[in-house]
Amino acid sequence: MIYFLAVIAAIAGLLFGYDEGIIAVARPLLEVDMPLSPAVAGFMTAAVPLGALAGAIVAGRLTERFGRRLVLMMAAALFAIGAAAAASIGHVMELVAARLVLGFAIGIAAVVAPLYIAEAAPLRIRGALVSTYQLAITFGIVASYLMGLALTGPGMWRDMFALGGVPGVVFLIGLFFLPESPRWLMRRGREAEARASLVRLRGDGADVDAELAEIAAAARTSDRPPAFAALFAPEVKPALIVGMGLFFLQQLSGINAVIYYAPEIFAHAGFGSAQTQVLATIGIGIVNFLVTILALGLIDRWGRRKLLVFGFVGTAVTLLVIALAVKLPDLVPSWVVILALALYIASFAISLGPLPHVMMSEVFPLRVRGPGMSMASVSNWGFNFVVVFAFPLLLNTIGLAATFSLFGVICLGGVIFTMRQVPETNGLSLEAIERHLENGRPLGELRPGTASATT
Repeated sequence: MIYFLAVIAAIAGLLFGYDEGIIAVARPLLEVDMPLSPAVAGFMTAAVPLGALAGAIVAGRLTERFGRRLVLMMAAALFAIGAAAAASIGHVMELVAARLVLGFAIGIAAVVAPLYIAEAAPLRIRGALVSTYQLAITFGIVASYLMGLALTGPGMWRDMFALGGVPGVVFLIGLFFLPESPRWLMRRGREAEARASLVRLRGDGADVDAELAEIAAAARTSDRPPAFAALFAPEVKPALIVGMGLFFLQQLSGINAVIYYAPEIFAHAGFGSAQTQVLATIGIGIVNFLVTILALGLIDRWGRRKLLVFGFVGTAVTLLVIALAVKLPDLVPSWVVILALALYIASFAISLGPLPHVMMSEVFPLRVRGPGMSMASVSNWGFNFVVVFAFPLLLNTIGLAATFSLFGVICLGGVIFTMRQVPETNGLSLEAIERHLENGRPLGELRPGTASATT
């Protein structure tokens, strides 16, 4: 059941990836029917992260009040409605509105899906299961790029948008067969239902008494109503810094500028053929997907901190190489851009892609987990919007080389942030992490052995 739950919940990531990537390949066909000014095109592209920002703001309160499963069902319905609306528009501003709805659903799901998986998963594979959300994002991006390659006729952009509704319907149906989070149920005082949920998740005959007792103990210390103000309490603030800081660094690494504007990047790097640009973009998406699969096997083996340092170093070096290749095209062959961009995506996919989602689902105490993950997600979508909206402007002012150099320097800052602030949560139960925080000890010092773990 836990694997089925992870797959269904991760469909939210697939929908995000598809809606993120499809606009890059649909826009050329769309502009044949509806010419767009640069400002309108930029806002249309950025409508998804803007809507997601609004969704992230309300997601914490919604999931604390109504539960993880019911809120995900609401998001699934919005996915299907938004996709149908985007496919049937008659004016570009209607498409902006439809993408705002899709973004709102994405913002809610990006908070609740990793939270739902983390609270349901057994300790030994928690990181890998939460990372299925990021894996699904990369699969959705590849699927969107392939749709752009397959659907090339006039008006086919409508079909591209409509296909995004199919996973939304599957998502909604699958959620009907899943249990609610046992930790949310216990927090609401529904102990019998929490036990039944945990038994379903662990399998018939599983001994859940020890795990249930630890969940109940954490729930008893979390009887205060969740409030955003509680996130700034001295014992919780370190978790907030880690949750928001990792998403700030993830977005300022430039990943969504690459995803949304990959064809334009290849054009600036000297690849003139539109077909070559699309094929190179698909190749980048496939690298993203395959390396994320590799990350699933490493997160619970190598640990979070080691992978984060590796990822930040890798993205910084490759971004600076791309900047040099673009700045000196006569000295650096064009194939270096493809190679460096592929290595950049690989460094991101194995580390910066999945780990902020994993960490935000682990570091917050139960009593503020919903609001805390909302705030982390606000950082995610807020800076996503800034990067996506600002990237075309940066290209036209300081140029691609300087823009990528800026992203590279920020990634170097991520190494310092990880070494100073980020804990190693691998091998620790959510309750053990919470005890470390509540005891007032520095979060960055948390390692297996400094807090008692439970299996």
